[in-house]
Amino acid sequence: MEETNREAVATAVQRVAGMLQRSDQLDKVEQYRRREARKKASVEARLKAAIQSQLDGVRTGLTQLHNALCDVKDIQNSLADVSKDWRQSINTIENLKDVKDAVVQHSQLASAVENLKNIFSVPEIVRETHDLIEQGELLQAHRKLMDLECSRDDLMYEQYRMDSKNVHDMNLIRGYFGQVQGLSEELSKQLWMVLQRAMVTVRRDPTMLVSVVRIIEREEKIDRRMLDRKKQTGFIPPGRPKCWKNRMNEVLEGTVSARIESTQSETRESDKMWLVRLLEITRKYILDDLTVVKNLMVQCFPPHYNTFQVFLDLYHKSVSARVQELAAEDLEANEIVSLLTWVLNTYKSVEMMAHPDLQPECDVKQLEPLLPQHVVDDLLGKYLKTFTSNITGWLRKALETDKKDWQKETEPEADQDGYYQTTLPAIVFQMFEQNLQVAAQINETFKEQVLRVCLKQMNSFLVRYREEAINYKEEHLKNRQLPQCYVQYMIAIINNCQTFKESINSLKRKYSQSTEPTQNDAAIDNLLNEVAREGCQFLLDEVFLDLERHLNELLTRKWLTGTHAVDTICVTVEDYFNDFAKIKKPYNQEMTSEAHRRVVVEYLKAIIQKRISFKNADERKEGAERMMKEAEQFKFLFRKLSAGEDTDRLCDAIAAIAEVFKLTDPALLYLEVSTLVSKYPDIREEHIVALLAVRGDASREMRQMIIETLNQNKPSSSSVSQPVFRDITVPSITMTSMAVPKLLK
Repeated sequence: MEETNREAVATAVQRVAGMLQRSDQLDKVEQYRRREARKKASVEARLKAAIQSQLDGVRTGLTQLHNALCDVKDIQNSLADVSKDWRQSINTIENLKDVKDAVVQHSQLASAVENLKNIFSVPEIVRETHDLIEQGELLQAHRKLMDLECSRDDLMYEQYRMDSKNVHDMNLIRGYFGQVQGLSEELSKQLWMVLQRAMVTVRRDPTMLVSVVRIIEREEKIDRRMLDRKKQTGFIPPGRPKCWKNRMNEVLEGTVSARIESTQSETRESDKMWLVRLLEITRKYILDDLTVVKNLMVQCFPPHYNTFQVFLDLYHKSVSARVQELAAEDLEANEIVSLLTWVLNTYKSVEMMAHPDLQPECDVKQLEPLLPQHVVDDLLGKYLKTFTSNITGWLRKALETDKKDWQKETEPEADQDGYYQTTLPAIVFQMFEQNLQVAAQINETFKEQVLRVCLKQMNSFLVRYREEAINYKEEHLKNRQLPQCYVQYMIAIINNCQTFKESINSLKRKYSQSTEPTQNDAAIDNLLNEVAREGCQFLLDEVFLDLERHLNELLTRKWLTGTHAVDTICVTVEDYFNDFAKIKKPYNQEMTSEAHRRVVVEYLKAIIQKRISFKNADERKEGAERMMKEAEQFKFLFRKLSAGEDTDRLCDAIAAIAEVFKLTDPALLYLEVSTLVSKYPDIREEHIVALLAVRGDASREMRQMIIETLNQNKPSSSSVSQPVFRDITVPSITMTSMAVPKLLK
């Protein structure tokens, strides 16, 4: 207490010190005192009120405790009285056993009296019930059946209560009502028959279906009541529980399964399209049936049956079982595609389960796959294997057909741009396109797999195509008169390569998600280029076979005295190139360049082979002028054939050699030769020796000096973009200075 007083005084001193910190506050001391006095009075009043409230609460609590104590004492006294009365009445209860037995007997007699009418009229009711069942009055028949069963069950229950071990009396009752069980079975058969024809019944007579459902619901309620009584008494009437609802579900499941199995009316032997027809009939049946369930049948069943979902699950289960049976059969490739397309796409599409008529009750996202993934994978693998084998045979057959066309006496067809072609690319890629369209119906991954198979087979096919083109050329060389249209069909073979390229790129753009080139793409491209280049080479070989006699006249005495060899060469080349104009780009351009190169090289070979050796300056001048003129003829020809492109460099080699021959001062021969070497660095030492031999006035010492001087000033040949002399060999008789050819570098 003293401690509290001290704290209060200290707090007060501190508070007063806070109020009187300045001298002008002393005038307000009285005001401060009155304010503090008011605060103190307010606090004291609140304190008194709180204490008074607590005291009132305590007083009320004590009163309630006192009342409770009194109540407990009263209850204790009452329990003592009850215990005393119970002990006194034990003997009285034992004396009432006879009354109890009388009550039980009265109950049994009352039950007998209540069912007496039914008991005496059982045979008549059985006949009436049987007639009602035959007439289709199922609800009335079931009502009478329920009355019979109720009478039987009540009698048996009372007998069970009176003497459960009295088997004789039980059998007597059961025997008297023996026909009731037969009526129940007869009625159930009618119910199952109606349910089996539920899809037809719900359209024609929905009340019949409603009656069946009501009967089953009644039986379910009786089953539950009998089972509850069994738990209490141990008694269950004969034939219970009937479980007709479970049986109804089994019947519906069997009906749906039979409905799905009945869709197959044809076999592969009778109709190649049997599977397509089967799947289409199945689709139509399921869509029609589920539409009927949604619009009509759900109204005949209680909501808690969840009728549409039940039927949806039954159909899905039956269809899944059926397609798994089909998948296990030995299906052909087109049948595999038809089945997988239907399973993976059609089934969940708007044509079937996602049809607007089934929405929103049918959620396709909740449907399980019809086929397990491993079965789908097995079918796809089987299809790819069969497809690979088939396409190999198709390509071989297409190539054989195209080969027969090569022997025709009529020219091949031309496309809209006038380029020769055969039907082979169109046949091949129509084949690919059809199979890719089919694969695309299944899924994107499978489409990519089929495309890879097509391209892989294309690679193998092009190898055979190249071999057949070579054989075609070899056979032609045995008799150049046959086939009559050899040149035209070889042009078509070359053009087909470009068509193949375009078609492959079109397929990849249309059916492939990947834009990255693969190793197989490069192999196909290389093969096509190789076939086209060889075809061009074969055609040029054909040209030069015709030019061979005229080329052999070049740089001979006959040529020097005057021939029309070059005129004939130009006319022949131009004539051939009128046909070669039907070769597609870029092969026609490459062919023109190669023809130009070969003509010039053959001309240079004629020079290097030393077919002539000029005897004097006049012959050298005449020969040089003729060479320059002929070089100009070649320039004019190939400018015309190559549509104005630069073709001078190759022909200039002829003119450059002509300048060497034309030179009159042998002392300047080195300068002309060095100019020739600087323009054509691929020219070799033996070529120079051969040229000097053709000139005819260069001594051995001069040739040796020119060669040695040129060797000291070796021009680089590494950057030659279009070599001219590289492939020209020199006959051994002209090798006067070197035993082994060397490049002048």
